[in-house]
Amino acid sequence: MSARSSTWVICTACLATFLVCTVHAATVAAAAGTPIPGIGPTGDAVEIDGTFKFTEGPAADAAGVVYFTDVPNNKVYKVEPGNKSALVRDNSNRTNGQVFNAAGEIICCQRGGIAAVTADGRSQRMLATEYGGKPFNGPNDLALDRAGGVYFSDPSFNVGGQPSNQGVSGVYYVAPDGKVTRIVDNVVAPNGVRLSPDEKTLYVIPTVRAEIMAFPIESPGKLGAGRVFCTLKPKAGSSGAGGDGAAVDVRGNLYIATGAGLQVFDASGQPLGTIELAKPPSNCAFGGPDFKTLYVTARTSVYALPMAVAGHRFPGGLGKK
Repeated sequence: MSARSSTWVICTACLATFLVCTVHAATVAAAAGTPIPGIGPTGDAVEIDGTFKFTEGPAADAAGVVYFTDVPNNKVYKVEPGNKSALVRDNSNRTNGQVFNAAGEIICCQRGGIAAVTADGRSQRMLATEYGGKPFNGPNDLALDRAGGVYFSDPSFNVGGQPSNQGVSGVYYVAPDGKVTRIVDNVVAPNGVRLSPDEKTLYVIPTVRAEIMAFPIESPGKLGAGRVFCTLKPKAGSSGAGGDGAAVDVRGNLYIATGAGLQVFDASGQPLGTIELAKPPSNCAFGGPDFKTLYVTARTSVYALPMAVAGHRFPGGLGKK
């Protein structure tokens, strides 16, 4: 979630129909700007629901079913056939970033640490709650590697105005044996974290700076010196730029959620274009049966965009069908 918050007017035409099982009906389609050649979108963005408080954490299971969070309301939903959202977990402890592991559990950033939760939300186990004897500030976003380890960001802006628990905003690695290592401590307000398809690079996306960092992975949980991978463009009329969550496709293209939309860069860091939406996005993830639908969380809404390219399926994260 971004450190900055905004108030958005919800169009009354997009009010959802509530069913007994807390299912919301899909709403209207809207243009998603000029398509990026060979990438998309290949059609209009469909607003699945626009009645939330702040959506985040889209993540697909092995079948391509996408789950997402409504952070302030402490709930987790999933997208059902027909583009309907259904409540699957209440009292989520302000779950933010999520990703599925190969066992079908949702590994999530929540208040208090990193947890592994069953898809139905009925049970969970904590993977990490502290570093150096001190609690984390507030885990925000994460990525899983094929070794079974978890990379996650822990910015200071999630402490609610209180002093930083760790004294620094950092990025950490939780090894499969539970050992926690701080691997980045020199990026201001680290937010999104994503792996490249070959898992040789960790991208760290700061909230308050335009420069997206790339760190070479020498071995699981061990990084080399970082470099600027790309530079975000600010939203028209804005003096600053920063990013939030991100997704990666099979070509290694990186889709970064920004105030200007989803800014897309190729594997070398060259800009390919921006996918514009009605509301500023917070995060995105590929899903659907062929993983060619890009699901975007954007303030009070969740959108589904048909794409020409499929999302990359990480062995440790999305699992195998």
